[in-house]
Amino acid sequence: MKARTALIAAALLAATSPVALAQTEIQWWHAMTGANNDVVNKLAADFNASQKDYKVVASYKGSYADTLNAGIAAFRAGNAPHILQVFEVGTASMMGAGKAIKPVAEVMAEAGEKFDPKSYLPAVSGYYSTAKGELLSFPFNSSSSVMWYNKDAFKKAGLDPNNPPKTWPELFDAAKKLQASGHPECGFSSAWITWLNIEQFAVWHNTPLATKGNGIDGFDAVLTINSPLFVKHLNNLVEAQKTKTFSYSGRTNTGEGRYTSGECPIMLTSSGFYGNVKANAKFDWANAPMPYYPDAPGAPQNSTLGGASLWVMGGKSAADYKGVAKFFTFLSDTDRQAKLHTESGYLPITTAAYEKVKASGFYKDNPYLETPLKELTNKPPTENSRGLRLGGLVQIRDMWAEEIEDALAGKKTAKEALDKAVERGNAVLRQFERTVQR
Repeated sequence: MKARTALIAAALLAATSPVALAQTEIQWWHAMTGANNDVVNKLAADFNASQKDYKVVASYKGSYADTLNAGIAAFRAGNAPHILQVFEVGTASMMGAGKAIKPVAEVMAEAGEKFDPKSYLPAVSGYYSTAKGELLSFPFNSSSSVMWYNKDAFKKAGLDPNNPPKTWPELFDAAKKLQASGHPECGFSSAWITWLNIEQFAVWHNTPLATKGNGIDGFDAVLTINSPLFVKHLNNLVEAQKTKTFSYSGRTNTGEGRYTSGECPIMLTSSGFYGNVKANAKFDWANAPMPYYPDAPGAPQNSTLGGASLWVMGGKSAADYKGVAKFFTFLSDTDRQAKLHTESGYLPITTAAYEKVKASGFYKDNPYLETPLKELTNKPPTENSRGLRLGGLVQIRDMWAEEIEDALAGKKTAKEALDKAVERGNAVLRQFERTVQR
């Protein structure tokens, strides 16, 4: 009898123990490697330690494209994660995924979490929101485009290292002087050729790259990257390529090492290049805002985002979504955002976090981390500069790059290349439009 009583008591104790009260697991699939992977794991661990009801499990799933494909396949198989990190290029594809996703604004409202989309930097929230302002995904690792330059090379060329080029004409002139003073193979270069010279170029100059607000207002958008300003810019790059004043470095960021090695004294690329520059550049370096054409009305406007956001996948329980909402509230904390920004180089996603870091005086010693923020907040976003949302953009970017490469190689004029880029890209857009309307 005593033994039976003891067993019953033990069972009751187990039933009411913390172990028996299982936590709700929140699966988070991401594409972060190296130090960025450490950041993701620490955020999950810190959230898990802050409360007892939920446990975020962060899992690396490969490159951005691999992670997106894994998330889509998992949803079709009925075992999607709760949170999927998707690069900005996949925004339209996620929007067109229907019930596969659940808008962040909806998740937060249903969970009763305090949530104000206006607390996020406008250029950040605008990129991931509907035309009506509903936030679809949660901004996470955001970056923007900047101009990195070699201050030592500037001094040698007789250029003022504290007054880098502001306009494209000034940049071309500076690049020629840098060539003459020891950089004959590369006056300047650019990573991410289409992101920098079509997408970022368009918003920075407040000129549309597609109708329908660059696709944000409808999947029936039509490309406009063969307008005079784009043709002028590509033609200038083509002419500069002939003398290596501009030196092409490929479609992605694989050529960034030409900057840290000292070969190219100027590199247009992401602010996310910061970690590599800090670790590998053996010269005095800095960055500055992207150049602009002074005769373009309204330029410079504001830059737009690179990086990725967190999408909530559909088909989960209300209890699960409550955990996701709690995690997003945790990530939005002002002090946490400020710390994440200063330690990792990610942009703070809220205005309060940006203002907190600015008030601390941090940027006086680290001005290069504020450059992309100044660009993003340079002016309130317009219909042309709040971002872009084009279906099949990964494929379209490759098409644009092929046409730019043909122009740089002298196989086509700048106008011919961009006309073809529009024609090919529009075919992909129409195919995507048909797909999402089924």
